[in-house]
Amino acid sequence: MQPKHLPDHDFRVLIGNDACSKPYNASLYNISAMSFGALSANAIESLNRGAKMGGFAHDTGEGGISRYHRTGGGDLIYEIGSGYFGCRNPDGSFSPDRFAEQAADDQVKMIEIKLSQGAKPGHGGMLPASKITPEIAEARGIPMGADCLSPAAHSAFSCPTGLMEFIATLRERSGGKPVGFKLCIGHRREFMCMVKAMLETGIVPDFIVVDGKEGGTGAAPLEFANHVGMPLVEGLSFVHNTLRGAGIRDQVRIGAAGKLITAFDIARAFALGADWANSARGFMFALGCIQSQSCHTNRCPVGVATQDKLRQRALYVPDKAERVARFHGNTMKALAEMAGAAALDDPGRFRPRHFMQRGPDGEMVEGDDAFPYLPEGFLIAGEGGDADYRKRWARASATSFAPPD
Repeated sequence: MQPKHLPDHDFRVLIGNDACSKPYNASLYNISAMSFGALSANAIESLNRGAKMGGFAHDTGEGGISRYHRTGGGDLIYEIGSGYFGCRNPDGSFSPDRFAEQAADDQVKMIEIKLSQGAKPGHGGMLPASKITPEIAEARGIPMGADCLSPAAHSAFSCPTGLMEFIATLRERSGGKPVGFKLCIGHRREFMCMVKAMLETGIVPDFIVVDGKEGGTGAAPLEFANHVGMPLVEGLSFVHNTLRGAGIRDQVRIGAAGKLITAFDIARAFALGADWANSARGFMFALGCIQSQSCHTNRCPVGVATQDKLRQRALYVPDKAERVARFHGNTMKALAEMAGAAALDDPGRFRPRHFMQRGPDGEMVEGDDAFPYLPEGFLIAGEGGDADYRKRWARASATSFAPPD
């Protein structure tokens, strides 16, 4: 009955806990991970220029930092996948020295370890030699004439404590920039293993990006895209409540990804526990993607997902960069209007109670009942909260991802 007017829609969240010496003041809506190679040079350059114009961040994707990521001067989130592209040794293992060189660039604001992605969690990838251009080889640090493998698992660590030690290494070698990881939740116990490792080592990531199985990529096998991984709503709620139960939610920022295109999508993610949102699909639409489903053919008709120089001419960088910036700005403006209608000063104040959903019996269910915030510290205390969470917590180990039985 008393809505508010929020004239400033440049909403921000500070990412970086006490172990981080260079926190990043990020927009609440950023470009999700899309690699050069999957996207064209013109698409990457347009996204980065748009990010610079609009004051938001551009995730590089696991394909490394290309010359087209640097051209626009926009803020970068450097994603490191299992192939360690841009920071690898000739044998494909992680190179701390090469990483330090990449991370030293002031354009790089955060480091994101890709554990898995929504469309194909637990699955690696292959870029055939026929698709590798000299520019892709330069960005990834790989040879021409050979297939480029992204393994399903990382080689730099193999256990939860190893992951935390890897995070500490990246934080140190980057000069104190925020370091976190991205994953699509599968076995919930495995994420609890990571949280137990945080408590035992004292190494806590600055952020975690939760990807829903709704996330898309043309490189995903159809059965993985359809059936593997947890949807964003359930995965995000689980991560948020696990961190609350372990008493460290205030030390970790949570990003959300997975078909978050509209202001409502973002508001709902905030209500479930996210601190900011990422989108790939929305910004691809801004570039002119028409979902022709020809990404894998190298014949994208609008120049977004092709390495064909002739087809890339369909994507005019100056025009598309402005469209990218306007899409971000107008989405944030709509989010401000939605928050104001709910009498909130900031979209980050959305809570489950602001939303309702229809239950299986057809009745409306309040968000607080469907996705409650569980008590702080209940997993450590071993009482209260949710019994199913406590059961999984008891089976989780900081030293191994393997099930105890």
